Amino acid sequence: MKVSIQSVDLDVAREPLVRPFGFKGGFFREKWLCRATLESRSGRRASGVGGLAVLWSDENVFAAHTEVGGNLVMAALLESGLQAAMGKAYASPPELLGEIVDPVFEYGKQVTARRDLRKTFVYNSLVSLDNAAWVLYSRERGFGTFDEMIPGVYREALGHRHDRVVSVPAVSYGTSLEEVRGLVERGCSVLKIKLGSPGDPGEMVEKDKERLAAIHAEVASMRSPRDEAVRYYLDANGRYNDRREVESLLDAADRAGALERILLFEEPFPEGSDESLHGLPVRFAADESLHDVSDVARKKEQGFSAIALKPAGKTLSLTLAMAAEAGRLDLPCFVADSACLPRSLDWNKNVAARLPPLPGLDSGLIESNGPENYGRRRWNELLAAHPCAPAPWLDARGGVFRLDKSFYESGGGVFDPL
Repeated sequence: MKVSIQSVDLDVAREPLVRPFGFKGGFFREKWLCRATLESRSGRRASGVGGLAVLWSDENVFAAHTEVGGNLVMAALLESGLQAAMGKAYASPPELLGEIVDPVFEYGKQVTARRDLRKTFVYNSLVSLDNAAWVLYSRERGFGTFDEMIPGVYREALGHRHDRVVSVPAVSYGTSLEEVRGLVERGCSVLKIKLGSPGDPGEMVEKDKERLAAIHAEVASMRSPRDEAVRYYLDANGRYNDRREVESLLDAADRAGALERILLFEEPFPEGSDESLHGLPVRFAADESLHDVSDVARKKEQGFSAIALKPAGKTLSLTLAMAAEAGRLDLPCFVADSACLPRSLDWNKNVAARLPPLPGLDSGLIESNGPENYGRRRWNELLAAHPCAPAPWLDARGGVFRLDKSFYESGGGVFDPL
């Protein structure tokens, strides 16, 4: 039985950040939230939410526009996807996404005037549509849990059921050492540290060395509530030009005593780089350079040994396919954030809850930086407005999300009305 789409709708809201969020040598100041709504011929309706991430998904588009302008361009791609979905019938959401992504990609190249537009930009624009397609698909079939919703071909890759998932906050360029210390005092045991400081390549590497050494000096002696040493998840967002620069940073980390604390090092090189990472002493993860399933094997050949999955950044449909391929290739996966608000975090959390633990951990792992980006007061307001409030799994406490039976029985919030 196929789901036939007879009407679509779109709404946009803007959520300011408490401070500019810096990475990839740039900063953004607000999050645009898109709500896509699909109605089937049976009269059922479903909405999905997605946050736009222009700087993360294509820094060239971000640099070519004002911040508002870049978000408008991405929202225009979503509108084109909704119009392409009108009248279509789909047997599964990945089928629908597969039918519309290439036309939207071509449209995106036209409106950005960039033939080298990154496909991640297109996937990011379609997250809310894909989420709506999954919820509508579930309502048409009477599914009420995330596990029921996921097609059998993907279930092996998401076969775990964690009762706790480590929450990883993001440490941006503008995060003070006092704030970093406060994160650890509140229970965080893994910190995501944004590298790729503004400046030319030489300045960038030296600033990154100083920043990592300063953070390590601040928290090296601290322990988590489970008596664990604080570990670091580095993210260069493609700002390092070659292996030599990465080696220089790692050598400096070793001298500072921080090397053994590095759990992950994400996306060191620009897209298209074929620099080898084999033989380096940390685990490298691929993220925005993964545009389709075939990229997973290519990244493994290059020396990457982990995959960052982004249901709220690249669609759940693409995430499931990448998770299945990573499982086939024995590549560990984890879930990374895109300055998610609670309703987008629901999708990320459902995937993180079901992935095998990363080597070195005994639980799931998810980057989640809502309180740091929106402020604890605003974050609490958003959580209080969630339909599942005050469910204990909505917010991280003591550095972890605690997932009880109600989380799995409710679908982790993804089926609740927006």
